Amino acid sequence: MVKVSTIYYLLSTQTMNTDPISDLLTRLRNASAVSKNVIVVPCSKIKNEILKVLKAKGYVEDFETIKNGKFEEIKITLKEDSQALNIKRVSKPGQRIYVKSGNIPKVLGGLGTAIISTQKGMLTDTEARKNKMGGEIICEIY
Repeated sequence: MVKVSTIYYLLSTQTMNTDPISDLLTRLRNASAVSKNVIVVPCSKIKNEILKVLKAKGYVEDFETIKNGKFEEIKITLKEDSQALNIKRVSKPGQRIYVKSGNIPKVLGGLGTAIISTQKGMLTDTEARKNKMGGEIICEIY
């Protein structure tokens, strides 16, 4: 017989999510709003790619993959002195937004950053323009 506490733990740690990217962005936004420095999210390749871009741009201090039983999770460390992140999901599962290299929008007139999924992986809007690559606009950060 399985203990009720074990079932509760499994349900509370590994829930089914239809949009894992939105879940990651929401957790980052909420953690920065309440000045929480460390968060843990379920692991996936696309989340790792997004976090690499966020770390390179200075929005995230560090992240690492940790093993939690059968599941892998990502431990994200936010900057201590950072202000609240404004992250907006652009391309959603029900409405994908694709742009050509010449039509990549500037976020807040160039003050913000857009993350674009291209053939070469996740790139910032400036890198995508420089490499003349279009793709799917994942999110905007400002």
